[in-house]
Amino acid sequence: MATFPPYPTHRSDPVGGALRHAHWWQRTWVRYGALSTLLALSGLVILALVREQTGTEGFLVGLGLAILPVPLLIAAFRWLDRVEPGPWRNLLFAFAWGACAAALIAIVANSFATRWIATATADPSSADTLGATVIAPVVEESAKAAAVLLVFLFRRRDFTGIVDGVVIAGVTATGFAFTENILYLGTAFGTDQLTGDRGIASVTAATFFVRVIMSPFAHPLFTVLTGIGFGVSALSAERRHVRRVLLPLSGLLLAMGMHAMWNGSSSFGEYGFFAVYAAFMVPAFGLLTWLVIWTRQRELKTVREELPAYTAAGWLTPAEPYALGSMRARRMARDHARRHGGRPAARTVAQYEAYATSLAFLRHRGRRGRAGADFVVREQELLQELWRRRDVARPALDHAARATAPPVAVTAPPWPVYGAYGYPSAPAYPGYPTMPYPARPYPARPHPAYNPYRS
Repeated sequence: MATFPPYPTHRSDPVGGALRHAHWWQRTWVRYGALSTLLALSGLVILALVREQTGTEGFLVGLGLAILPVPLLIAAFRWLDRVEPGPWRNLLFAFAWGACAAALIAIVANSFATRWIATATADPSSADTLGATVIAPVVEESAKAAAVLLVFLFRRRDFTGIVDGVVIAGVTATGFAFTENILYLGTAFGTDQLTGDRGIASVTAATFFVRVIMSPFAHPLFTVLTGIGFGVSALSAERRHVRRVLLPLSGLLLAMGMHAMWNGSSSFGEYGFFAVYAAFMVPAFGLLTWLVIWTRQRELKTVREELPAYTAAGWLTPAEPYALGSMRARRMARDHARRHGGRPAARTVAQYEAYATSLAFLRHRGRRGRAGADFVVREQELLQELWRRRDVARPALDHAARATAPPVAVTAPPWPVYGAYGYPSAPAYPGYPTMPYPARPYPARPHPAYNPYRS
């Protein structure tokens, strides 16, 4: 999700003005402070636990190896979110929650449950197997799903569809896998230090190959199923309360089931891991990748279909819906603005693109009866944000639209066309001007008076 919020960040109540008599725990700085403190304490505790188990040298080796897939995964989720980019703070929260809070919950709960099962059954080996295949999937997926739920509840304007759910869930799982990989790789390095193994035959190399090379997408793949459930719930009408609750729960159960199958693959025989990897993980990864990319293309189509209503009303130029519905044209518009106006102009164009996309999605939900009670207020806010940036954004978008427009075949008519290439100019008659009429000047207005939703 991106550096620019898809909606204006200022808030207002129906009476007008900010909430004057809010309790101290309702203040924004109190909530942000409490959340930051919780994540910081969780990070310190998880750091101490991992370092105690792996040792300082093992921790540093695990940290250096575990961080390698993180930039690639974050970049992939950022690419998916380029149509309607959201604020960076959501991504930072999701990654921090997965790496600190969710990892701490998983370590404590899994250890406690495994010890309890071992004590109750007096069979440590079966306790480890049961803990990995039953307890761990439930605990870990629930802990990661909490981040998606918090963004869904408290950042509702940034959570509007399937792609948003996939991005938040994927980044949360990336943070969780990062901490877990530090633990596994650091422990493997400690084992190699005791046995003296080095190189490709070492436990560290085998662990790195399985967790970082073969399956860096495993945890994101599980949690993305939960994110899809929340994303479909966000697309549902607000009055469908049962559906809005059951869809996220269904996604969470699917995530737990796939996670359990993955963890239990080692108990399916000598080649059980590779069988599950080839038969389930790779096809599921391909299917979900196709689904997310298809959803991304549908979002661009929604932009092209919904924004012409505002073109007819005078808020947008005729070329803007096409340019805003093409990622290539968007990138060209930002580059054009950067060449002629520097980084501030490119940032303004990016903000314009984000607000216009959010306006298209808002109108799409409104036509389907899924918009909230504040639909008119939010629409006016978005239109005003676009109008303030139009002088910088419109020339760049018009340039991008002309540069990326598909060629149109033009057939010459069978009759002569005066003034066209290969034909003489039309004769001048007395009383008729030979030059085109000047364009009629239109009166300057602060913004168009017509709104597509208000007569």
